Amino acid sequence: MSHYAFSFHGESLHALPSGALFWPAQSLLCVSDLHFGKAQRYAARGGGALPPYETHDTLLRLDHDIAETAPSCVICLGDSFDCLGASLDLDGSARDWVLRLQAGRRWIWIEGNHDPGPVDLGGTHVTQYASGPLTFRHIAAAQARGEISGHYHPKMTLDLKGRRLSRRCFALDSDRMILPAYGTYTGGLDVTAAPLGTLLGPQTLCILTGQTAQPVPRTR
Repeated sequence: MSHYAFSFHGESLHALPSGALFWPAQSLLCVSDLHFGKAQRYAARGGGALPPYETHDTLLRLDHDIAETAPSCVICLGDSFDCLGASLDLDGSARDWVLRLQAGRRWIWIEGNHDPGPVDLGGTHVTQYASGPLTFRHIAAAQARGEISGHYHPKMTLDLKGRRLSRRCFALDSDRMILPAYGTYTGGLDVTAAPLGTLLGPQTLCILTGQTAQPVPRTR
């Protein structure tokens, strides 16, 4: 099995190799930091042209995860769009793809710092969402417990026989979980760097993305 199942605040959750989180008891799939429109914004600001395939690539993985888990609810955990107007810039095929994925299920857009306002697509736009013992928001809040957030794009770097390997990862301690960025054109912040180094407790577990979701204790 490529998922990694674990318990968080009394709930059984699954970290998927793609970076998505699945909560079977609630039939809920959560992804963070899709950053649709990053290539266009980067080019518009003079950063040069990136291959314009990131939206398709991200949607392809999301489509696969939805087909595999068949969730009744999907939460996009903020920064789904790289800027506030990026939802308007999606081409027709991408918009139709999103609408097809939304059909027949609840879809929640949580506001992020890149997309603080409502988007021009279906679904519900909220600042945060709570279900049972868990609260979903974009940026981790001080003193929060049972929190699932994104924003920081955590990654972990491993030394493997003299070769350094960097992977996006879930990062969780007893209080909070921070999801990796799901979007194709997204960088990452090492789990030992500030503010992740102090935001997460000393017993932090990292779950690496890739072909399979692999748990690795964080080392400083």
